[in-house]
Amino acid sequence: MGKSQATFGKKENEKKRLKKRNEKAEKKEERQANAKKGQPLDEMLAYVDENGNITSTPPDPTKKKKEIKVEDIRLGAMRQEDMEQEDPIRKGQVTFFNDSKGYGFIKDSVTQQSIFVHANGLSSGTTIKENDKVSFEVEMGPKGPSAFNVKVGGGE
Repeated sequence: MGKSQATFGKKENEKKRLKKRNEKAEKKEERQANAKKGQPLDEMLAYVDENGNITSTPPDPTKKKKEIKVEDIRLGAMRQEDMEQEDPIRKGQVTFFNDSKGYGFIKDSVTQQSIFVHANGLSSGTTIKENDKVSFEVEMGPKGPSAFNVKVGGGE
């Protein structure tokens, strides 16, 4: 007589398939047993409040609604000419500067953002050190915002 054609690997794979099938059937039965059939509509609804948060309570109809003009609604990004032009010269304080390597950081006095500064970005004849109040302009460098045209004495 010949040997059985089913190898050990095939038998193991068949056992795994049967086990998965049984687990899936058990999960399905459990879901069906725990399903809440016939829930009232009020329990299935969710509401969004004025801040965009999802709540289970309906909005208060007596509360005054905020009126929004159609002209104020913008779709997409603002055009460059529509944006308000802010003063390009900023003020801040030098938090760190390494003279030997020629770089440091300035903390913007308005945004509290730390901005990189290199010795090449200093105004001609200007030298800075830590805690100096400075005025500067910002441009986007390869790794983020970078200060240029830095002048001492312009900070607040």
